[in-house]
Amino acid sequence: METTRTRQVLIVRGGWDGHSPVEATERFIPFLKEHGFAVEVHDGPEVYADAEKLAATDLVIQCYTMGAATDEQVLGLSAAVAAGTGMAGWHGGVCDSFRNSPDYLHMIGGQWAAHPGGFVDYEVEVVSERSDHEIVRGLDRWQLHTEQYWVLTDALDDVLATTTFTVRDDTPWREPFACPAVWTRQWGLGKVFVSTMGHKLEDLDHPDVRTLTERGLLWASR
Repeated sequence: METTRTRQVLIVRGGWDGHSPVEATERFIPFLKEHGFAVEVHDGPEVYADAEKLAATDLVIQCYTMGAATDEQVLGLSAAVAAGTGMAGWHGGVCDSFRNSPDYLHMIGGQWAAHPGGFVDYEVEVVSERSDHEIVRGLDRWQLHTEQYWVLTDALDDVLATTTFTVRDDTPWREPFACPAVWTRQWGLGKVFVSTMGHKLEDLDHPDVRTLTERGLLWASR
């Protein structure tokens, strides 16, 4: 009789404490277990150099803001994703990690640049042409009061939701700018999911943010 293999999740958390990496990732562990994943937690990127472990991992969830990773670690992660391991995360824990690693930025497809004004009121809107994507299906737009991430991305990303930076007399940009807020990316055989929301634990508890984040984790998994 053929046995079903339990899917494996590797959570890598740490870095800057301001993004509450332990508390934020703990929010999703019960959800992952309910969906049949075995969860293993690491407090740093050293595990990314373990090719055998990453090859057996179906999903990496990273919540590790700033910090540093060696070339061996980053290239090990990138190779695993290219071979089919999923990669997912939110806010600075995934798109403001390992700033000195071009190979990491290349795989993730976006880098935090600024959050003008600090905590502000802003809106996130699902891209109408992608509203049928399983991650955002049934969602439309919602309001948040938190950091609005301005990110630098490239055209290989499949942008599912955006947020628009408006023009004021004191802003150096002179026209409204719609910036990616949620995207996916194909990296070899692997899938990447990134949400820019999640500075505060309350952000992750917003019903729409929680829904799309949970869906994104499942979508990215092998």
